[in-house]
Amino acid sequence: MKDRQRWLPFLLLNIFVSAAVTGAILFWYDRTQKRNEIPAAPVSVAAPLENLSAESLDPATTDPDVEIDVEIVNVIGAEIFDTEMVSVRYSGDGELDLAGWYLEDEDKNVFVFPQLILFAEGAVRVHTMSGQNTVVDLYWGMRESVWESGEVASLMDPQGVERASYKVP
Repeated sequence: MKDRQRWLPFLLLNIFVSAAVTGAILFWYDRTQKRNEIPAAPVSVAAPLENLSAESLDPATTDPDVEIDVEIVNVIGAEIFDTEMVSVRYSGDGELDLAGWYLEDEDKNVFVFPQLILFAEGAVRVHTMSGQNTVVDLYWGMRESVWESGEVASLMDPQGVERASYKVP
């Protein structure tokens, strides 16, 4: 019985340390991993332009007076090169051809979208670093971070009309 009483403080200390380490790991995961996620969207959110017919393109998207329901959802990991990305979502009806659209920061760094169609409620992420493009993840190929806290990210259509902006937190 006396041996058990000697082990009680060590057992309690072990429980406390285990809980603290688990809490620290969960905190780190929440701060670094979960912020890379964008709001859920349908599985098929975008497709390369060559897979769609000419009838699916909306000529209204070239008219600067027509409002387009596209937004920069967020800029994640600003000033942290490995995690830095911009999320763009289209919440309008039909499809949006992003070919020739571009993201621009206040320092005139420009990312031009390749031939890509966003479907309704579709989203695409533009990573600052290099990587293999997919229909939901595009890679800018920069060697250092682009986005800075406090600056404005602008999404411009091919005619240079600003369609969305986002102030980087």
